[in-house]
Amino acid sequence: MKNQDEFLKQMENLKVPDVNPSQHQEKVKMAIMNANRSAALGLWLVILPCYFMICVFMYYHFHANTNWFSSMFGVMIQLEKVPYINYTGPIVLFILPVVCIIINLLSIIHVGVKQIDTNRRMAKELNISIRLKLWNIVLILISFAILFAFIAFAMTENISIKN
Repeated sequence: MKNQDEFLKQMENLKVPDVNPSQHQEKVKMAIMNANRSAALGLWLVILPCYFMICVFMYYHFHANTNWFSSMFGVMIQLEKVPYINYTGPIVLFILPVVCIIINLLSIIHVGVKQIDTNRRMAKELNISIRLKLWNIVLILISFAILFAFIAFAMTENISIKN
């Protein structure tokens, strides 16, 4: 019984930690976008360029002249003839992957600036944290691959051999 009484006295004399909710909000920085939502949105932004690149690969590499692939080329050719919609190719192959990269980076990277010392105004701490979300990282890598393929195509298309 003596041990139990001592234990109860120690428990009564314990100090309860003081938690300030405003300091807690400074420590925890929320993402600009939810990682799951940005992965779903990024998937839709990557599907169209991937579909286009797969169709081009199937059309030129396997010489597949099926209606499915040739109709996609027909749509792109018709859109290039319209004066104000002739930028659909670069939008699909460049802008959509860049938007996907930005959205997914915003969802996994968290940046916070905190003042270290109240006496020194310029003493600040920069915290950068990255959450490792598999789907977001995969979509970022796929988007970079699409951008690389588009830029490589644009560079090789404009290089001419001069004799």
